Amino acid sequence: MDNPAQISELKLFLFALSSAAVVANGYYIHPLVTPVAEEFGVSGATIGLVPALNQIALALGILLLLPLGDRINNRKLVTIFVAGQFLAMLAMALSGSFLLFATASSLLGFVTIAPYLLPAYVTRRVAPGRIGHVTGIMTAGVTLGILGSRVGGGLLGHYFGWRSAYWVGVACMGLLVVLLPSIMERRQDEKPSDVEPPRYSELLRSLWPIMKSMPEVPLGGMIQALSFGLFLALWLAIGLHLPRNGYGVDTVGYLAIIAIVNVFGSPYAGRFADHIGAERARIYFCMVQLAGVSLLPFAGNNLWLLVVAVIFNSIGGASVDICSRTILFSRAPEIRTRLMTIYIVIMFIGGGISSWLGAATYEFAGWPGISIMAICYAVTIMGLSLWGLRFKPARDENQSSLARHKA
Repeated sequence: MDNPAQISELKLFLFALSSAAVVANGYYIHPLVTPVAEEFGVSGATIGLVPALNQIALALGILLLLPLGDRINNRKLVTIFVAGQFLAMLAMALSGSFLLFATASSLLGFVTIAPYLLPAYVTRRVAPGRIGHVTGIMTAGVTLGILGSRVGGGLLGHYFGWRSAYWVGVACMGLLVVLLPSIMERRQDEKPSDVEPPRYSELLRSLWPIMKSMPEVPLGGMIQALSFGLFLALWLAIGLHLPRNGYGVDTVGYLAIIAIVNVFGSPYAGRFADHIGAERARIYFCMVQLAGVSLLPFAGNNLWLLVVAVIFNSIGGASVDICSRTILFSRAPEIRTRLMTIYIVIMFIGGGISSWLGAATYEFAGWPGISIMAICYAVTIMGLSLWGLRFKPARDENQSSLARHKA
């Protein structure tokens, strides 16, 4: 049962900011691919394995660990996972070989669970009519972390060396280990005292029946797998392309500063989804994303045109994610963590594959290759979103069937 309006605006801001800091850890590598590859003596395609394995490990961690959020107190889980990130970031900052760096990055991905526990935690504590708005704010935090890591990573790498970005991440995780437990409730989320929490094996077994009864959730995951994959592939290609064309890694950071403007639009995207329906809103934002990638073939040697393309793609992609999550969070709150598991696992499998594919495509086909790849992704995202409209009339009917899988 939803328990509305228990999250203050201050706490909501702190949760969004915490999500930004936690998410940023996995993306410092994007503006730093060139100096890291040079220090460890590996190729562009090989360094692309680092973010790829990070995303795949993240998907595995979410599959195996995130469902625990429906059984174990979220405050305890968040503290453990943030502490795990602290250790992984410390290993990356100290690593003396590519193997150790890549291994620590994969461990980092496996324990990056907090940004996906927190939205489920928050949306249980707001009125149903505010879910889109709150989801927009939490997603803005994630987007801020992903893009902010490029700003911070690029600038820190340029002026202080690439390891400095990871030392900043270590400090942030140490702070969050103290902050998050202090602002989260000690009690277990709203569950009747006479109801035994489902066993871990039951949580995992319930994922497939939930997917069958709610096809719009895995469909949303597929859409986001492509959208997030496009985002990661493009930024990895930018991290390789700009330094090879006379720009420093700090330029990647400056480009990310401009792209961060879409963070401020995320809450409005959530309100728009609340107003006209998330399925319809997703179509409009797909158009924005497609418009952005359509500029890429002409932006390889034009930094200003690349800025416009990145802004359109970032706004469209982040808003598509908000719409898909709003659809997900409108479902039964007692299984919301498992719905998030399905969505995020699919999303990060696509992100992991696309991270490697983007770096490899640029390595072998240059900027024209990455442009064609991006356009193909965006067209497919639009087609899947149009197909998703067919599930809208069944939303209320599906709501009741989901309750059968809460245990």
